[in-house]
Amino acid sequence: MTDAPQDAVRDAVPDEVSDEATEGVGSDADAPDASDAPDASEGQDAAEDEAEDEAGPADGPVFEAADRRGRIVADAEGVRLSYDEEACEFRWDELAAVESAKGRFGKRFTVTVHTPDRRWYPIDLLAPDRGRIAAWEAELDAVLDAYFDDEAP
Repeated sequence: MTDAPQDAVRDAVPDEVSDEATEGVGSDADAPDASDAPDASEGQDAAEDEAEDEAGPADGPVFEAADRRGRIVADAEGVRLSYDEEACEFRWDELAAVESAKGRFGKRFTVTVHTPDRRWYPIDLLAPDRGRIAAWEAELDAVLDAYFDDEAP
C-alpha cells in the first residue's frame, strides 16, 4: 500500500481542529502545578485535626469501645453508635436514657440508647475478656455522670 491515502486523510482534517483536539495531550498543560498540590505536612495536619474532632474534647471523659464489627463513642458531644456500615449519632439532649448490661456468661457488653419518643437502639460488643467489660462499664458511667442530665426540665 502507498502512503497517499493516509496523507489524504491527514490533509482533509483542518489544522485548527487537530491542534485543538491534541492540545494538552502528552503535555504538562493538564498536570497540576506544584503550587496547587497540598504539602504533605498540610495533609498530616488536616488528618490530625480531624482525628481530634472525632475524638471530642480532651478536657472531659470519653468512652470508646469497639470490636471487629461495632463501635460506641460517648463524649461531650453525645453518643455515636456504629455497626458494620450503619451508624447513628445522638446529642445528649436527644436522649431519654442510656443503659448498659453485661452478659452473665461470656464476654458480651450491650449498650442501649433510649430516645424520648420510645425508640431504643441497642448495640452488642464482644470484649476481649471479662475484665475489659468492667472497665468499659466504669468508663461509660463516668461519661454519663459528666454529660447526661437525666432530670426532666
